[in-house]
Amino acid sequence: MIPIAAALAFALDGPARSLVVIGPLVTYSLVPVAIVAFWWEDWPGTALAPRWLAGWLNTLFIVAFGVGLTFLGQLIAGGVDPRGVFDPNPGPGHLPTFPATLPLAGAAFAAMLQFTLVCEGWPLRKLRRRVPAGLLAGVLAFGAALLVYYFVADVRPPPSSGLHTQTGPMAGASLGALLVTTGAWQTWLYVTWRGWPFNLIQRRWLRLSVANVCVIAGGWATYTLIHLAVSPGLIIAGAAAFTAAALSVSMLFENAVRPHITATMDKWLSVTTVSAVAVILYVVLTAYAHTVNFGHFEPSEFVVHACLNALAFSVITHVAVGRRWPFARDLA
Repeated sequence: MIPIAAALAFALDGPARSLVVIGPLVTYSLVPVAIVAFWWEDWPGTALAPRWLAGWLNTLFIVAFGVGLTFLGQLIAGGVDPRGVFDPNPGPGHLPTFPATLPLAGAAFAAMLQFTLVCEGWPLRKLRRRVPAGLLAGVLAFGAALLVYYFVADVRPPPSSGLHTQTGPMAGASLGALLVTTGAWQTWLYVTWRGWPFNLIQRRWLRLSVANVCVIAGGWATYTLIHLAVSPGLIIAGAAAFTAAALSVSMLFENAVRPHITATMDKWLSVTTVSAVAVILYVVLTAYAHTVNFGHFEPSEFVVHACLNALAFSVITHVAVGRRWPFARDLA
């Protein structure tokens, strides 16, 4: 997993160029990752024999899907321009995808997680065919993201970029901070704590109502309290480090300790470990980022890219899509 994460963070001639090119492509690929991993149960790769090819096929599918969605996001933001997608310095008259198109991608992934984890996929889980259900989930996520983009986001790209200006109540950085903070709550409660305490509620309508209110209110309250003293960029970086740590600890090392301790101890030990790993990630990546010249971009933006687009993406694809190949016995 580590070489893949390093490639995503540094492969395009260093961290600065990787940030502005690979960053948007991977961010738009997060929704396809969720569809393949959580809705399609690794289809279309599962149609292959031998099974070890499944993860590679799914990864190629996710990359192609992500590139297509990046172009869609660019079209919504201003128009289609391949040079703006793949060139870190596209020049005047071209449409760069970083950072103007990221609010749409971030909102889509946050909505996808909310719908898949917090809402338990209801009511689309009732559909007998998983492929249409997953596609509909993705459409709903992007529909919610479009509403956020057009009515909430305030995006003001450079005049020479050719991208549209969006007027809304929240600046792009502030909206990003709120979305990533909410994502930290989603991963904490539904990945690290496996849906506790909401899974104690038997009635689905009540469980889903309470869960949605708690996760959204928790993300909003956390952002509201922290942003009084911390800039949105640092909030995003800190929440991204926590999310990456939660996925790494709770997915890569799933059940490594849990069977040997009590449920209460597991909850406290897991959140303590995740917090410690998050601090380490944030401190190390921030220290490194300040040694690199990112031009007019902030070092904290690389921390976000390294945590979410490199580390978290690698964890999800390795565990949930690749099924831990080549280490899983059932894939040997």
